[in-house]
Amino acid sequence: MLQEESDLSLIIAQIVQKLKGSNLYAQLERQAWGSWEKRILKSLNSMCTELSIPLARKRPVGEQKELLNKWNEMGTDEPDLSLFRPVYAPKDFLEVLINLRNPNYESGDSLSFRTHLGLIQVPLKVKDIPELKEFFVELGLTTGQLGIDDSTQVPPELFENEHVRIGQKVLTEQDSAAAQQYIRQGSPTALRAELWALILNISSHPEDILYYEQLKTNVIQHDLLVDSLIYKDVKLTASNDDYYFVFEDYLYQVLLCFSRDTSVLSHFAYNSASPPKSYIRGKLGLEEYAVFYPPNGVIPFHGFSMYVAPLCFLYHEPSKLYQIFREMYVRFFFRLHSISSHPSGIVSLCLLFETLLQTYLPQLFYHLREIGAQPLRISFKWMVRAFSGYLATDQLLLLWDRILGYNSLEILAVLAAAVFAFRAVNLMEVTSLAAAEAVLADLSTLKVMPLLQIFLFATVT
Repeated sequence: MLQEESDLSLIIAQIVQKLKGSNLYAQLERQAWGSWEKRILKSLNSMCTELSIPLARKRPVGEQKELLNKWNEMGTDEPDLSLFRPVYAPKDFLEVLINLRNPNYESGDSLSFRTHLGLIQVPLKVKDIPELKEFFVELGLTTGQLGIDDSTQVPPELFENEHVRIGQKVLTEQDSAAAQQYIRQGSPTALRAELWALILNISSHPEDILYYEQLKTNVIQHDLLVDSLIYKDVKLTASNDDYYFVFEDYLYQVLLCFSRDTSVLSHFAYNSASPPKSYIRGKLGLEEYAVFYPPNGVIPFHGFSMYVAPLCFLYHEPSKLYQIFREMYVRFFFRLHSISSHPSGIVSLCLLFETLLQTYLPQLFYHLREIGAQPLRISFKWMVRAFSGYLATDQLLLLWDRILGYNSLEILAVLAAAVFAFRAVNLMEVTSLAAAEAVLADLSTLKVMPLLQIFLFATVT
């Protein structure tokens, strides 16, 4: 009886401790995000002061007409953006995550976590390899996959033909859940646009097109400081990319409209972050004069336009492209640049990546750590951008198929670990961070699905 009471007390204590840790972490999230948000806004306000430009202004009628006339060829415009700078880059955000600490664990309450030697020091629960194998069971070696030439005993062309037939049936039945299950084995190129739209519940109703036109009108009428940040980002990233430079006009259209879309604010309801605020001139600190800035609550960072660029291969009608991107953002991409304990949040992805390397490739992990080349400093930019701009587009779309299919971003961390495993022999020979970065500088020739399958189901046990 005493033993039972003792066991029960221990269980209750563990539950209380867990709840205490959970509450503390939620508080930590809010504090960390609040501090980061202030830093971003300070950078934005400093730019306004230095350049003597307002956060927002109404465009003169002549300027409105000029923008409307060149709406479909904004890529030909060459505004002077030399004085504008990205508000932050992924490496800046990584430093914030590295400095996260849960005070509940400082005294050594979580002994198992104290063996974690990576940069992320927040003890969140992440999946191990057996759990990942179970979660990504359809990626197994005996299951047919698009993106793998010889994964099963079935000849690739027979699998592909049958897979296309099933995909067409799924589209005919307009079954979103079936589409999500189907796409776990990859989407045929010809069906991908429709399948993604079905999974994301996107359809081209007249009211959706009208809503997009209203956003466009808002862009025409008002100039925001973030417009210049969007221009700058596209010029620095997509415009210099061999795959995406042809979509420059689409990127401006989608991202400028996105910045005005107040419906995007809804994702803050299940996010520890809060949308940044600005105040009407002369009313600083008075909440009744506060407005969200930008209207969608999202300040673009260096590389943000790469969330849109791959979608341009699939959708060529602006309002449809816009709807798809907005839904991808509020379901997935916002988690890659906000602080949370969600399994698909960037903190968990970083921890999952580091845990996989330390547990299953310990020799490589310790070697890189010893030479000052912590693996996360290299892989972080891949994960923040969901590998956009790093993989060849056909491989990236196969990866994003699985993000939609599993409704999870965890596959990004698994792929990042798989890349390190694939290049392990070369990485064991490097003696500096710069040399390690050089080994991993070009991912454009990698085949995503074989890497994931081998890492999950063949390399580690």
